[in-house]
Amino acid sequence: MAVIALAGNPNTGKTTLFNALTGSNQHVGNWPGVTVEKKEGKLKSDKSIVIEDLPGIYSLSPYTSEEVVSRNYIVQEKPDVILNIVDASNLERNLYLTTQLIEVGLPVVVALNMMDIVQKQGDVVNAQKLGEVLGCKVVEISALKGKGIDEVTAAAVATIGQKAASVEHKFSDEVEVALGKMEEVIHDATDDACRRWYAVKVFERDAEVIGGLSLSAEQLEQAEAITAACEDAFDDDCESIITAERYEYIASVIDDCYQRNTKDGGLTMSDKIDRVVTNRWAALPIFAVIMFAVYYLAISTIGKQMTDWVNDTLFGEFIPTYLGGWLEGLGVADWLNGLIMDGIVAGVGSVLGFLPQMMVLFLCLAILEDCGYMARIAFVLDRIFRKFGLSGKSFIPMLVSTGCGVPGIMASRTIEDDNDRRLTVMTTTFIPCSAKLPIVSLVAGAFFPENPWVAPSTYFLGIASIVISGIMLKKFKFFSGDPAPFIIELPAYHLPSWKGVIRTVLDRAWAFVKRAGSIVLISTVVIWFLKNFSWSLQMVEANESILASIGNVFAPIFTPLGFADWRIAVGTVTGLIAKENLVGTLGVLYGFGSEAGEAMWPTLAKAFTPVAGYAMMAFNLLCVPCMAAVGAMRREMMSKKYTWFAIGYQCGFAYVVALMINQFGSLISYGTNYASFHVVSVVAAFLVLAAMVYLLFFKKHYDPAAEKAKELKETVTK
Repeated sequence: MAVIALAGNPNTGKTTLFNALTGSNQHVGNWPGVTVEKKEGKLKSDKSIVIEDLPGIYSLSPYTSEEVVSRNYIVQEKPDVILNIVDASNLERNLYLTTQLIEVGLPVVVALNMMDIVQKQGDVVNAQKLGEVLGCKVVEISALKGKGIDEVTAAAVATIGQKAASVEHKFSDEVEVALGKMEEVIHDATDDACRRWYAVKVFERDAEVIGGLSLSAEQLEQAEAITAACEDAFDDDCESIITAERYEYIASVIDDCYQRNTKDGGLTMSDKIDRVVTNRWAALPIFAVIMFAVYYLAISTIGKQMTDWVNDTLFGEFIPTYLGGWLEGLGVADWLNGLIMDGIVAGVGSVLGFLPQMMVLFLCLAILEDCGYMARIAFVLDRIFRKFGLSGKSFIPMLVSTGCGVPGIMASRTIEDDNDRRLTVMTTTFIPCSAKLPIVSLVAGAFFPENPWVAPSTYFLGIASIVISGIMLKKFKFFSGDPAPFIIELPAYHLPSWKGVIRTVLDRAWAFVKRAGSIVLISTVVIWFLKNFSWSLQMVEANESILASIGNVFAPIFTPLGFADWRIAVGTVTGLIAKENLVGTLGVLYGFGSEAGEAMWPTLAKAFTPVAGYAMMAFNLLCVPCMAAVGAMRREMMSKKYTWFAIGYQCGFAYVVALMINQFGSLISYGTNYASFHVVSVVAAFLVLAAMVYLLFFKKHYDPAAEKAKELKETVTK
């Protein structure tokens, strides 16, 4: 079976092209031995051809796990054809990878994507001449608009079985002489087709490549002598020499094949927009306004109207009336009727009722991501994050986590530094994911129906928690160090691919429905049973049930937080399995049942104050995520010690934040006249605040050099 590998920089439209080539004939898994996502599909026009979507990379010099996976696959597995997707509007940066792929010695077809943007800018790319210079087939496409897909597919299929063209690009005479000598040294250890690439990597002292060649000691000495001589001649290190040579060659290619529009000083429409949305002073306020609008649409207006209909009409009238009447007509037993109506319908229905709001949120975020805006926010936040010891790369997992925390945690593997990666894994789930959105909607609807700021505030609460945690934890040894450098390609702004956006929305919505139909369904059945039976297995009132006795054990823990109700305690515990379970559990325990919708908000609102309601929401958003996310944390950290530390930190941080929200908020709103007021609780809240202020502003950063000097001094003294 023939294999075509898709390779390219991030944000070049690779995923859009992959979807266009494979349609629904695809599946997602992990590469063998690693947790990097693997996407594979069969070509729509020929099911005998497999399309492998490699992780987005900038070069074949491996710094991240994605680059390692892509390089190993290309060099070791040797696909029949490499289909290199290139952003034609940013040709210089993208051709850096292209030149490396050509050196590998495999057939390459270049897909010049985003040609519609190039043409709109008034630029001209001579694809035929570019192909002649590179020595491979070059096809103009627009994956977003579906143009050129058939042509690039035909070119890739026609290239299967052909011999790779010889490398056309040449470096300066001095470097070419050095590479020629290097090829002679490694001649017996490599194939003719890929010898050029191996020569370059040995010249760069790539330890992994050199280790795989099994060179003799004499060959290693000769190779080192060649590299060292060239470094002396250029007065530069080997990697910088090759990088400079590549870009010098690429510049000559662009001069021959690319004609830029010099009107408006060469500024494109994207450049003009970026002058505003990435402005040092305006960027963050604009981002805040946009995210407020997103949550306002999803929670307070369009999404709320659809959710109200689902809750009030579908689960509030239609299903209880017809399903309840049907069950009554069948004469089912009271316990079975209660299980179905008060357990399954109330529990699962209370979760599914929020699906419309989630789909509106997914739609807005998918549009922002697809049009290119979210890449700008990662760039903007890098400047902010670096001041607090974090990398802008941490925003990518945060963005992914708005859909689900599991892939968000997995996205942290792009961060090279171990300390930064662990810190990101620990904090990225502070961002509200799709499973937490029903909690946000529940609290906003019950306690703050006329306040549209509540839902957006949870997003910024998550970001603030990440920043505060970053500042505090970076001052300790296990998380110390400078933030990893952040490089991101800013794609040109464009209209979103509606097929891609809709597919993203439907995929995320379906994943949520499957969870509601499996984990939440099972949990609500168990909760209903425990709520209605005593330890002697007799049907009793809820306050005398097994669940009440269990909940009353945990309830005192939450007294300082303002929600010392055994039902909330039980819901919080079940939420550790899946966050949607909190809403499903409350749907069963607060008896929403046949009166879902209208009775949901007032019933919960009577349980405790709005301040305590917000504290309850904050605790459940910030505490340890679902079990699936914990499993992902364990895999990414590869350490039980760090995983348990992360779980403890998340629970502890969530608790103290909720404590301060409830105690300070209640003092301001009600004075000392509130149920959870206690001198000890208030003092504890002030002590926690003082400790956080100390860690944020007064504690010194951990200095490895100073610590070593201190240890040395102590050793000498002894």
